[in-house]
Amino acid sequence: MDRSRRNMLSLTAAGLIHVAAKPDAVVGDEPVDTGLLVREAAQRGHTDIGWLNSFHSFSFGEYYDQRHMGFRSLRVINDDRIAAGRGFPTHPHRDMEIISYVLDGSLQHKDSTGRGAVITPDDIQMMSAGTGITHSEYNPSSTEPNHFLQIWIEPAMRGVRPRYSDNKVTIDEKVNQWKKIAGPDGSDASVSIHQDATIYATHLRAGGVSDFTVERGRHAWLQVARGQLIVNGTKLGSGDAVATSRATSIHVEATEDTDALLFDLA
Repeated sequence: MDRSRRNMLSLTAAGLIHVAAKPDAVVGDEPVDTGLLVREAAQRGHTDIGWLNSFHSFSFGEYYDQRHMGFRSLRVINDDRIAAGRGFPTHPHRDMEIISYVLDGSLQHKDSTGRGAVITPDDIQMMSAGTGITHSEYNPSSTEPNHFLQIWIEPAMRGVRPRYSDNKVTIDEKVNQWKKIAGPDGSDASVSIHQDATIYATHLRAGGVSDFTVERGRHAWLQVARGQLIVNGTKLGSGDAVATSRATSIHVEATEDTDALLFDLA
């Protein structure tokens, strides 16, 4: 590695790499340190057990990397694909806010609160595990695979009463803008969570742009669910993510139809 490239590398405690470490992915002649950090899709953990093909942005299951234990209260982003007619049998959780975001197909949820639903890409689903909950998740289709993001956020309060909720969030509400799909109790988000964290979703058409301001004292993680984006001059593809702990403006432009999530964290 030559000295100029070595100087561009800056590995954080969270295992993220400064944007300037990817000069070939920067639009223009010179890489610019924008204050954003990159988590590359190819560096994620991977689990493939036949009916489940999953990529882990943070340590999960048999994938463990002390550099990638989460980001602020964001603990898990699993990019899951479930084969037709298969799924997760009943299993327990405790003290975690769990959000399911379907990209393709459908996902059937049942839990010990007596609640359940079949969610599609027009829905957002949240479960507070609290003092303890059991649930199952299945792909109810006999022919079509399911693709969804499983998200875990550590709660601000432990030992709360378990709860479940889901809500409609249509694609039209997300086109070329950031739609608030989850947020703290009392916010105007589609579903509520026990944490000072807000999740925004967007569906950017090719050529579509959207901006987000990270306020001082806040932290942001942007996950490309599928598609291609240019974020503050840096090219990102499906599964890539960027993060920042600086007060900054994030400018996003889609080079093809793209779905992305943005986490605004305390």
